[in-house]
Amino acid sequence: MTRMGVNVIQKQKGVALWRQISDRIRANIASGAYDMTGMVPPETTLAQEFGVNRHTVRAALSALAQEGMVRAVQGRGTMIERRDKFDFPIGRRTRFSEGIGDQARDLQGVLLSSETEVASTEVAGRLQLEAGSLVCRLEALRKADGRPVSHSTMWFPAERFTGIDDAFRRSGSITAALAACGVDDYVRDVTEISAVHAEPDDVATLALTPGAIILINRALNLDPQGVPIQYAVTRFPADRVQFTIRS
Repeated sequence: MTRMGVNVIQKQKGVALWRQISDRIRANIASGAYDMTGMVPPETTLAQEFGVNRHTVRAALSALAQEGMVRAVQGRGTMIERRDKFDFPIGRRTRFSEGIGDQARDLQGVLLSSETEVASTEVAGRLQLEAGSLVCRLEALRKADGRPVSHSTMWFPAERFTGIDDAFRRSGSITAALAACGVDDYVRDVTEISAVHAEPDDVATLALTPGAIILINRALNLDPQGVPIQYAVTRFPADRVQFTIRS
């Protein structure tokens, strides 16, 4: 819907107006809509454009400022902070360290927690395990130059990968941890990508603000014999990471 040639925010059940506006502004920043000035339009302009009051616009800009996307400059307005996204390639051999590569000076993989548990129906199906099979679940945070760029929940068949949590804790690398467990190579079988608003846990872990958008990557990896070895659900901040799909 438009009014006087401008976009008007529609009320959506369960989605605050300021959150919808912050999403629109975030998308405009990503698309380069404000590149000519390097500034977000004034609050009065945005309020008219979106059909809301200035208080709502101010709340949206405040959330973006907490994310580090914009900065209020006294006497000038709201400046866009220039932070390039990390490009994360997804292909047959997807590796975090190689994917980020020379885009960052310092890469870290941190084990947040680990558990041996009975596989859920979804996890057992993905890993082609019998019902009631045990899996090792790892929660891991990855950082690039000190900025959190992903939060992963990963499952491995427990019988085959006993000790993979300790191997990852030591190396900070899933590739190295798998090698320590006897798997020197692996390939990506399935990648599913979606985008959602961050849940409270991811807001805290990835240092986001409520309402931030995250990209969810569901991935299944196979060993060279085609046997499933890892199922992972990874959350990436949409303002820090973009995906490139490679054949």
